Amino acid sequence: MDTPDSAHAIGIFDSGIGGLTVLRAIKRLLPRENIMYLGDTARVPYGTRSAQTVLKYAIANTDFLLRHNIKLLVVACNTASAVATDALRERYAIPVIEVITPGARAAVKVSRGGRIGIIGTETTVQSNAYQKAIHALNRQIKVFSCACPLFVPLAEQGWCDPHDEIVRLTARRYLGALKDQLIDTLVLGCTHYPLLKGAIQLVMGDAVTLIDSAEETAREVERLLEDNKLLRESGDSGTCSFFVTDIPHRFIETGKLFLGDEIETAQLVDIL
Repeated sequence: MDTPDSAHAIGIFDSGIGGLTVLRAIKRLLPRENIMYLGDTARVPYGTRSAQTVLKYAIANTDFLLRHNIKLLVVACNTASAVATDALRERYAIPVIEVITPGARAAVKVSRGGRIGIIGTETTVQSNAYQKAIHALNRQIKVFSCACPLFVPLAEQGWCDPHDEIVRLTARRYLGALKDQLIDTLVLGCTHYPLLKGAIQLVMGDAVTLIDSAEETAREVERLLEDNKLLRESGDSGTCSFFVTDIPHRFIETGKLFLGDEIETAQLVDIL
């Protein structure tokens, strides 16, 4: 890999399409930046796999993006962020940003009563990564976690209407215990979950603040690029390139739900 240059792209990887919510937030904040996105659609989901397997996938994803001379890496997958970030930072010289710390920071900032809920995949919840990040900022906060694995296929199917019976009943089943804990803040600890924000808010009630870490992650990207003098400050709007490890047409069709815009093409790649 060449020495990072401001003209190089920001690299983002996720297990599939959920990380497009992070890409969207970065593009909105930093419209001049070029972005390369890798969705590991052949091996999705990561949330039910072991930490060792997720780390192996994360290294392969990073190696692929580095071959394209990215200047900064964003681990947009909460599961990979939870179990692979430290190893990636030790292995590579490039700046690495994950989505756990920004989300935890935002939750601590807005929590009024010091009772924060976390929802995510099974691996993310079992890692206690959010709890550790929150307690690193404030040891007095009480953290309650719940895995919500069925939220991912609901989001990918586009079943996000809060008044849809299946969506509503699934949300109630998962979130009932957290509601009983009287939390005041809930972190959406998976990049798919913002698409279900309406249903989640309906179940939890307006008194609970929902935290989507995508915007906080985008601010962290901006800060790191500024600190490393890597912001692309000239030129027209940046470009976005999309790579997937399986079924490009499905990524293109479903991805617009997450990105809020059409994806013209996605290149099929073998990262092994």
